[in-house]
Amino acid sequence: MNAPAAAPARITRIARRRARPGHEAEYEVMLREMLAKMREHKGFLGGDLIPPEAAGEEYQLVIRFASEAELQAWDMSEARHELLERMKAVAEGEPEFRKLSGLEAWFEPAVVPATMHPPRVRMAVVTWLGIFPTVSFFLWFVLPWIQPLPFLPRTAVLTALIVVTMTWVVMPRLTRLMRGFLNPPRKG
Repeated sequence: MNAPAAAPARITRIARRRARPGHEAEYEVMLREMLAKMREHKGFLGGDLIPPEAAGEEYQLVIRFASEAELQAWDMSEARHELLERMKAVAEGEPEFRKLSGLEAWFEPAVVPATMHPPRVRMAVVTWLGIFPTVSFFLWFVLPWIQPLPFLPRTAVLTALIVVTMTWVVMPRLTRLMRGFLNPPRKG
C-alpha cells in the first residue's frame, strides 16, 4: 500500500522596492499590471499591493502561489521578465524578496507595516478557533490508538499531527474564511 503523496506547500512571497522619486504612479501601475498577469498564471492564489505609508518608502507586493514549482514557473516567464525590465526605469535598485510557507505565513508577515497587521487579540481568537477543534479531534480519535505509547512519544505524535493539520489544512482555510474579522475596516 503506497502512502499518498504530500500536497505541495503553498508559498507566500513578499517583494519590496522603492519607486524612483516622481515615478510613483507609473511604478504602481506596473505593479498592478504584474498582478493582472499573475492571475493568468497557473497556481496563482492571490496577491496584494501595499503602498508605502509615507512618500519615498518601499512598496510591497505580497503574492501567494499554490507551490514553489508554480512560483518558479512564474519567475521564469517571459511576462515577468518583460515587466521587470520596464520597471528599471521607474524603480530603484532590485527588489528584495522574502518567502514564507507553513506557520509563518498564517498571518500577514512582519515586513508588512504594523498598521496593516490584524489585531493580536483577533489573531489569538482565530488561532484558538483552529486549535480547539483540531486538538479535540486528535484527542478523541487518535489518542485511544496511541495510548499505550510512553508519554513523550505519544505527545510527539499528537503535536506533530496537530501542527501538520493546522499548517496545511486548518489555518489556510480559517484565515481565508475569517479575513473580514482579522482585518476590520479602518476608521478614517
